[in-house]
This record gives sequence, structure tokens and C-alpha cells, in this order.
Amino acid sequence: MKLQIVSGLSGSGKTIALQVLEDLDYYCIDNLPLELLSELVEKSLKDRLYLDKVAIGIDARTVGSNFSEFHEIIQQIKNNNIDCDVLFLNAQTNVLLKRFSETRRKHPLTNEQTSLEEAIERERLVLEMIRNESSHQIDTTNSNVHQLRDQIKDLITLNNQPVMALQFLSFGFKHGLPSDMDMMFDMRCLPNPHWETALRPLTGKDQAVEDFLNQHDSCNEMFTDIQQYVEKWLPCFEDNNRNYLTIAIGCTGGQHRSVYMVERLARYFKQQRESVIARHKELT
Repeated sequence: MKLQIVSGLSGSGKTIALQVLEDLDYYCIDNLPLELLSELVEKSLKDRLYLDKVAIGIDARTVGSNFSEFHEIIQQIKNNNIDCDVLFLNAQTNVLLKRFSETRRKHPLTNEQTSLEEAIERERLVLEMIRNESSHQIDTTNSNVHQLRDQIKDLITLNNQPVMALQFLSFGFKHGLPSDMDMMFDMRCLPNPHWETALRPLTGKDQAVEDFLNQHDSCNEMFTDIQQYVEKWLPCFEDNNRNYLTIAIGCTGGQHRSVYMVERLARYFKQQRESVIARHKELT
């Protein structure tokens, strides 16, 4: 049995995540009380043909008095040899405020005494234990609906692969650090194509930018160092039964150097491994 738990802040994309999982043939249940989670698992084990892949949506409405028991419940499930992952969706407060304003939806924790911003911050605290228990975290601040669908689909599909999936993620330091990363490398010491007028409007996926960076020894040395470091430590992560590893590559704006390095590393590792993806946080 495969059990995928989806949680996160209201407005961060949980509904979209469950829709993607439903398209991937998961039996989806939203807003399930925690005390019923163990009962659902027991029923699924007795009738695998009925509930072979299950996705459960859990948010602040379902927590109640049992929230402190979340860790114990997850451990009990895993002790029954059930493949269980927890996906947590997050977003910056200002973006969540905008989303609720645009959709005119009511936040589940707002009332006459609690403003929307207060409700969001309260929800962060309430869900902190689930976030700490999560296998994967996705920050949806800069993602539109289509990008989020693709990202979740890639994540779930790779999680079902028999080998550990390897994801290279580019980002810009000026936009903040990504929350979903296991290793991070900084490209800001490399020559910056931004200062080349002809290259400024391009990205690291363009051949002209790649050619410019390839001609610098520092770029080639950085690639070799990261490649060798990742190759050395991958077996350790695999020995710990990890099914997903994210390697974040950052530069100033997330447009040129980090994108270039992610594309180059992904091409290299795709020659050796089945499950390798390249994702660019700042590119739309």
C-alpha cells in the first residue's frame, strides 16, 4: 500500500495536489480526522484491491486534540511496512493574503476576533509539527497552477520509482532559499553573464550562455567538484532508504549561472541514472 499525506497552509495548493494525485489513480480523501487515519489504513490492508494507493488531505480543520499524536500515528503506519510520505505545501504570508483576497474565500481559522493575517500565522504554528514530519516540502510562493501541477506530478512519479530520484533545482539568492533541498551549492563566485549585454535577457538554458560559461575554467572546475561530491555521497543517502534527493544550485537572480549548472549536472547524471529531473525555481 502507498499512503500519501498532503498538508500545508490554506491557500498553498493542497486542493491542486489532491487533484493531481487523483489523476495518478490515488483514492483521495480530504479533511480526514486524524483519529480515523489508522482505521483507514487497517481497512486498506485488508482490502488492497479497493485502496491500493491512498492520498489523505490534513489541515488545520482536522487537527483538533489529536494533533500532538501525529508523529506517533505516522510511525505506527510505517511500522506496518506501509510506504508513507508526507508532503507539506507552504507559501509566503503576503502571497497567501493576495490569494484569499482574489478568490474571496474564507480562511478556516478566521472569525470575528481573528484577522486573515493572524489566522495564517496561527495556522503556521498549528501545522509546525506536520511540517517537521514531512518527507517533502514545496514552497508555492512563485508557482502558478500549471507549474505546481507539474512539480507535484514529477515528485509523486519519481517517488514511485524503484531507485532514488535525483532533482537539481536552480534558484536565486535574492528571492530567498528554497525550503525543499538536501544539498546547496553557491554559483555567485562564477563569471556573471548578466554583465554581458547580449546575454542579459537570456537564461542558462540558452546555448550562448552555456558557451560563455564553458569557456571559463572556474565553471568547469565547479561542475567537476559538484559532480564528484554528489557521486561520492549518493550511496549514503540511498542506504538510508531515501527515495528523493534535492540538490539546490543558487546564483544571484536564478537566471544564468545556477540554471546553466543545473542543466549541465542533470545531463551528466541522466547518463547514469533513471530518475533525474532539472527544475528552475525562478524561471516561468
